[in-house]
Amino acid sequence: MDRTTPSERPGRSGRPEMTLQLTIDCADPQRLVPFWLEALRYVPDPPPAGHATWRAYWEAVGVPEKELDGDAGELPESIVDPEGTGPRVWFQRVPEPKTVKNRVHLDLKVGGGRDVPLALRRERVDGEVARLTAIGATVLYTMDRPNGMEYYAVVLQDPEGNEFCLV
Repeated sequence: MDRTTPSERPGRSGRPEMTLQLTIDCADPQRLVPFWLEALRYVPDPPPAGHATWRAYWEAVGVPEKELDGDAGELPESIVDPEGTGPRVWFQRVPEPKTVKNRVHLDLKVGGGRDVPLALRRERVDGEVARLTAIGATVLYTMDRPNGMEYYAVVLQDPEGNEFCLV
């Protein structure tokens, strides 16, 4: 269930305005929020004005108590880009554990792209690998394709096993 406030203002095309939110199913939002705050350099999404927490807001707008499991909304469960350009990320508590490889994953493009020399891209990616493993990420493997392709990426997992790449 999406507990955000939907925008019903028409956009330039006359259709409702649309924004992108990335939702990550997880067992413990409070385990993932600190990791992803640091990984993405995001900030906690503040509750709407006049409400101390998201839970207080949801209760004020009539979200039924049965939909607010446990301590939902008491601590940050969503993070946002302080620059306002990246998507909002919501960590949704779900009862079932992760059992298979992600079908969708994040690519954190930290290397600078193919216009940057491969040696510098490697240095940048490896620097981020060191930073993120220090806060709980695990390296799964490196994708290094010499033979003229000049590709370098490292596949990692967050503290709950969700895969992502540093490119």
